[in-house]
Amino acid sequence: QVQLVESGGGLVQAGGSLRLSCTASGISFSYRQLGWYRQPPGKQRELVATIGAAGTTNYADSVKGRFAISRDNTKNTVYLQMNSLKPEDTAVYYCNAKGRYYVTADPEFWGQGTQVTVSS
Repeated sequence: QVQLVESGGGLVQAGGSLRLSCTASGISFSYRQLGWYRQPPGKQRELVATIGAAGTTNYADSVKGRFAISRDNTKNTVYLQMNSLKPEDTAVYYCNAKGRYYVTADPEFWGQGTQVTVSS
């Protein structure tokens, strides 16, 4: 059974920091693009950041310079370091693991989400 489990969310004041972690069981993170997405209250899920199998990163404009995504394949874990948090960063944050690039129609997986609340 595949599970992606996020942790590290919580309540923080504006300007503060949080570090999210997502650890997988049942699959290997190797050879997969990993990502963090978020869903603010009343809005659709949106991309926050991705990191490719080789380490290439991509960020939403709204978080560039404040957030950093990283991965540790030996621990089957992806991280999201969030600094200079703003109230508009409040959302449920989800981790995502895409299918292996060399396997046709390989499924992707999602975590259950972790709440991040930034107070003003």
